Amino acid sequence: HMLWLRRIVLAVLVVAVLGYLGACAYMYFNQRGFQYSPEGKFLALGETLLKTAEQVEIPTSNNERIRGWYAPPSEAGKPVIVYYKGNADSFSDEHERYEQFVADGYGFLAFDYRGFPASPGVLSEENVLKDAIAAFAFAENKGFPVVIWGRSLGSGPATYVASERNARALLLETPFDSAVSVARDRYWFLPVEWIMLDQYRVDQWILDVEEPVFVAHGTADTTIGYQHGVRTYELAPNKVEMWTVEGAGHSDLWDAGIWEKARTFFDGAMAGQ
Repeated sequence: HMLWLRRIVLAVLVVAVLGYLGACAYMYFNQRGFQYSPEGKFLALGETLLKTAEQVEIPTSNNERIRGWYAPPSEAGKPVIVYYKGNADSFSDEHERYEQFVADGYGFLAFDYRGFPASPGVLSEENVLKDAIAAFAFAENKGFPVVIWGRSLGSGPATYVASERNARALLLETPFDSAVSVARDRYWFLPVEWIMLDQYRVDQWILDVEEPVFVAHGTADTTIGYQHGVRTYELAPNKVEMWTVEGAGHSDLWDAGIWEKARTFFDGAMAGQ
């Protein structure tokens, strides 16, 4: 009887281990499908209220190009906001934001990383970061001061660019301290540090960010937990403000008034330099 019991226990263990390894393998090979949702439609500028913006093509690595929209500032002393989008849909979905930037005299550059609707190519952290640098260089070459806004996944490339280039300010909306730490929240039972390819180590990059930093996060964010925003802010060398919105979820901050906070922050950063 003991022999049979041992065999049963061993068989159960083997099945459990194989199942676990199978789950790890499945996550490894399908991880970008879980991490990104690059579907959706690239809107035409004519479908928006943006009258002063133009569609642009920005050269990036491997002789590829990314597409976006650019408008110069309409008021003297206002910067260009380089906007780094999140992990889903096209940047063009957020045209309401850019319309508001322009209405208040700011310039902006928003675009799709390779693999998103407006920009063909392979979606990976390496390409996102290279596209992020290329977009910043495009904006900088226009000759206006530049500030950076990173939302959600965009907090990764935004922080990376701020650590590598000189902007006037860095605003992070619902950021993570790293994508791998968010994955750890969700898949605590998997060795995500070992199997995750695109980890976006904001916790390392932000240590080299000299720009003033503003962080905004809602306490009811179930996509990227509030604690990730707090940790990101704590790590920033040049802190300005952590704006906590009680009861706000991941996509609630625009309606909660982040633009008013952003204007104050950007204007302060421009005055301070």
